[in-house]
Order: sequence, then C-alpha cells, then structure tokens
Amino acid sequence: MSHGEPTFFVKQGVFAMFSNNHHHDGHVAVLLPAPPGLQEALIDEAPQAYYRPPYVGGSGWIGVELAQVTDEALTAHIAHAWQIITNKGKRRARPARRRP
Repeated sequence: MSHGEPTFFVKQGVFAMFSNNHHHDGHVAVLLPAPPGLQEALIDEAPQAYYRPPYVGGSGWIGVELAQVTDEALTAHIAHAWQIITNKGKRRARPARRRP
C-alpha cells in the first residue's frame, strides 16, 4: 500500500499503482509509466480509456481506465511498465566504462 492504494514495486521503484476513485476523481484505473510520447498518443487515440493522472502524469505516466480496456491490453501495458522500470535500474547499475 502506498498513498492509500495498492502499489506494485520492484527493486528499482514503482511500476504500477491502482487508483480506486482516488480523491473522488471518478477513475477506477491502473497508473503506469510510459515511454516518451505514448501518453499523448493513447489519450488522443482513446480518451475514454486513457488519461493523464495527477502527480505522476507530468512524468509521462498514463492512467488506464479498467472498464475501458481488454484484459489483454491491460496485461501488455503492465508488462511494458514493469520492463521500463526494471530496465531503468539496470542502466543505473552498469559500471562506468574505462577508457584505455
């Protein structure tokens, strides 16, 4: 639990947060990190299914309305979010290359 909602972590950080009408915003959704440009593309394509969540939306996270997407689409979004966060940690953990 984080901020009163179920939140999913890996060692590198948060990769998914559940939002159940948080602050009475009307959304029952999963919040996920997205690569640059995807947030805007999804919102433009399907504004009933995707939105820019408060707080994390400015960092490119996307809100996915659970009632508006298929289980397959949600699974793909969560897997991609997990990959973004775990790869972020791997990039940070790489030792610096030595130059000859």
